[in-house]
Amino acid sequence: MASLSLRDQALRLMRIIGTSSCRCPAHSQTFSAGSRLSSTAKDHIEPECAFEVANSSIRYGEGVTREVGMDFKNRGLTKVCVITDQKLVNLPPVQATIESLETNGVNYELYDKVRIEPTDASFKDAIDFAKRGQFDSFLAVGGGSVIDTAKAANLYLCHPENDFLDFVNEPIGKGMPVNKVLKPLIAIPTTAGTGSETTGVAIFDYEPLKTKTGIANRAIRPLLGIVDPLHTLHMSERLTANSGYDVLCHAIESYTAIPYQMRGPRPLNPNLRPAYQGSNPVSDVWSKHALGIVAKYLKRSIKDSEDLEARSNMHLASVYAGVGFGNAGVHLCHGMSYPISGLVKSYKAKQYEVEHPLVPHGLSVVVTAPAVFRFTAPACPDRHLEAAKILGADTTNVKLADAGLLLSDTLRDFMHSTGVDNGLTDLGYKPEDIPALVKGTLPQHRVTKLAPAGAPGEDELARLFEDSMTVY
Repeated sequence: MASLSLRDQALRLMRIIGTSSCRCPAHSQTFSAGSRLSSTAKDHIEPECAFEVANSSIRYGEGVTREVGMDFKNRGLTKVCVITDQKLVNLPPVQATIESLETNGVNYELYDKVRIEPTDASFKDAIDFAKRGQFDSFLAVGGGSVIDTAKAANLYLCHPENDFLDFVNEPIGKGMPVNKVLKPLIAIPTTAGTGSETTGVAIFDYEPLKTKTGIANRAIRPLLGIVDPLHTLHMSERLTANSGYDVLCHAIESYTAIPYQMRGPRPLNPNLRPAYQGSNPVSDVWSKHALGIVAKYLKRSIKDSEDLEARSNMHLASVYAGVGFGNAGVHLCHGMSYPISGLVKSYKAKQYEVEHPLVPHGLSVVVTAPAVFRFTAPACPDRHLEAAKILGADTTNVKLADAGLLLSDTLRDFMHSTGVDNGLTDLGYKPEDIPALVKGTLPQHRVTKLAPAGAPGEDELARLFEDSMTVY
């Protein structure tokens, strides 16, 4: 890593030692607190004292997809909007789903135009379809793109009077609360990565700004996630790898996020407590467990598409990490990934069979991970060291001051062994693109502020992107 400028060193020093710290039963190591109170906190200064665990119900098992028709029938639902993409519509996961609906006499209409890495335009197309159908329920069969699209369609079907940006995260949208009960949504994930079946988050590319943003509210999370590991056998090698990198970063980012007590003031109303609350004792358990599964099974799942044990465990790891980050949140890897995906020029991911340029989400997230965790480690070195250990690093006699370097090196070796492109350069970016990447990251403060040392400034972000131009 190139040496930091005096300005960068000063910024880092101010964030790490110029703040108060937390030592509490939930967090055994020091975190920098920072002076990051929102404008609301100026009028309401009672510190946060609680976190809330909210997740979808999960049903797991080989072949469990065949039960989904009964789920809708049991609830008396009679008009289901089935959402998927054009590749999956002809594969066994969707075929098994449709068979279950028809066997149980459940009426449905099929929407198969989901865009891989959805945009505001593709969301709106699905929303229009849902409004025309006036469905009483939704069923998503696919990866994160499909499930997130179903969440958006459900939300705006139930809020026909609202504009699209009303519920989109600030500062791009208005971030309005969701006060209505939405239609039942069941999700059948066919990838082992996003954990979208557990979360109240829907991510998309906002094309006017060429960056990703999303909608984050517990109200949009699925009622039930049906996790059928047989579906992972249809994933290509690169899809398996990129999905797995997303699980890896979900786990580490949520485990190293700022503690929940230090996120900001206690909200005036519990409904205003954000979905991403900061690390907490419950999320910590799931995040660490997910990371352990990644360490053991991700490489196997990439190498052999018929390794049902490995792919089944990665499917569970996706759920576990979803519980972790769905309540704790993610931070810099994800915040920086949004412009990496949104500003893509000509790069087309291998084995994705799409016509448009595409940097898959998991790839856009992991490509900055070595640089990010070198940067964040000084704020909570114990947790970075623990993450490196779980991934297989020898931490014997390693000093806390070297935690970031060790985790960075461990991630780099893991990435190289699983075929990750060599940094932003391989994705088509050049040093002159860094200012645009920084500009696209700055609005992502919903996640970047959860970094253990606080949201980095423009100079620090520029250095992180610079350090990610090449990885090996």
